[in-house]
Order: sequence, then C-alpha cells, then structure tokens
Amino acid sequence: MEPRVAELKQKIEDTLCPFGFEVYPFQVAWYNELLPPAFHLPLPGPTLAFLVLSTPAMFDRALKPFLQSSHLQLLTDPVDQCVAYHLNRVRESLPEMQIEVIADYEVHHNRRPKILAQTAAHVAGAAYYYQRQDVEADPWGTQRISGVCIHPRFGGWFAIRGVVLLPGIEVPDLPPTKPHDCVPTRADRIALLEGFNFHWRDWTYRDAVTPQERYSEEQKAYFSTPPSQRLALLGLTQPSENPSSPSPDLPFTRLTSKKPQNPSKARGWLSPSVSPPASPGP
Repeated sequence: MEPRVAELKQKIEDTLCPFGFEVYPFQVAWYNELLPPAFHLPLPGPTLAFLVLSTPAMFDRALKPFLQSSHLQLLTDPVDQCVAYHLNRVRESLPEMQIEVIADYEVHHNRRPKILAQTAAHVAGAAYYYQRQDVEADPWGTQRISGVCIHPRFGGWFAIRGVVLLPGIEVPDLPPTKPHDCVPTRADRIALLEGFNFHWRDWTYRDAVTPQERYSEEQKAYFSTPPSQRLALLGLTQPSENPSSPSPDLPFTRLTSKKPQNPSKARGWLSPSVSPPASPGP
C-alpha cells in the first residue's frame, strides 16, 4: 500500500476502529467502472475513498455510549445518528483536508441512492457481493433476486455504513484488493441468496460462513424492532414529548427517559456496566 494511503488509513482507523468500525481504501474508478453513469461518483477515477462498515462490536462500543451521553441531538434513528457522529469525527481528525462523507442511506432528490454500498464494499475488498449472476444456471426463473455482501470474518453480521471521499487526493498506483470469495460453491450461493431473499427474518443467511462474532441477542432484538418502535424498546422518549424539554432552538437537547414496560431490560440497554468500560463515550 502506498505510504500516503497507509498514513490516511491509519488516521481514520484510529478514529473509528476503537468503536467497532472497519475501514478499506479504494479508487473511485473501481466503483464507477461497475456501474452505469447515473450512479457514478462525480470525481476523477484515481480519487481516494474509504469504505466504512460496522462490526457486531459497534453496538456496545459506539451506540450504547452515544445513548448514554448527557446531551444528544433530537433522536430519529439512533444508529444512523451515532454513525453520522463518528463519521463527522473523521472530518475533525483531518481538518486540513477536503472530505466528503456519504452515508449508506443517503439519496438524491429523485430517490436514487447516492452510493451503492454493496458495490463499494466489493471493490474495496471488504466483503464479497454475491449476486444472481454469480450462480451458474440459477433456479429462480422470473423471480427477482437481490444480492448480498458476505464478510470473510463476520459473515452477514455486519453493516455497510458509508464512504469517505477525499477529493484532490489521487492514488493511481493503489493496487486493487479483491474481496475474499468465502461462499465459493454453487449450492452454498443458492442457499445464501434464497436465505437472504426469502427467509431474512430468521437471520440464518448471515451464517453463510462461520462468523468470528455475531450480533448479541439484544442487538438482534433492536434491529428486529420496527424503527418507529425502537426508542420505546430502549425505554426512551423524544425530548419534544416532554413539557420540560429545552428549547428546540438549541442545537442539542437532553434525551429523557420514560418508564418502560420492562424496566430491568431497559436499564440493561443503557447501563455502563453492559458496555465495555474501555470504550469512551462521545
């Protein structure tokens, strides 16, 4: 790896990895070459970018301390806001550089995704993007089959969170890193894609490879809960629902708690003793 890329990667890893994230460099050209022009990133091909994904550890190391913080932004999606907070810290760690961050959920005004996260993960060598085209003589006829990324160490127990673009930093000699093909047989690829498309709620497709770590039971409960009910699951309420909440004109408002249906369970979610003590809060 080029010394400049290695140095920047190390700085970003120092910012993100203690909180359960992983970082992978790639060239914008590698991404654009696989997609039609409508999905291209509007930067020169050799521009340096980094793919950011979260591992199972992110839940304890980043999300819980974020929720425990004494002051939080008005919450709509705690995970997205937690990730945005940490990606913004990348900007702060490299103040002399122009940095653009695209989160995995961002879309243009016409609802077209700003980044196709699984394609980015594949070209960065982070996770193999298994698609229908990877199955010879597939058995699905006219059925729509969506693809899925599998991580060589975490299987499907991870999430792609976004990309960090560095306009003006060009690395034409950066060697590509191929993703590890950890589901090489036709039968296993069929099982993976069928599990992801037809039985995703049972989580089993995520075990396409034996993972080093899976989501905890409380993490699975959180992500299985509809987004509109997740704050209630945490035993939290929006500050706007509390008559004594601070003025909405303030940039930060204090998160308040409400009495949950299962108080002992809610305390477990937010108790510092549950989260690793070595993980500092934001």
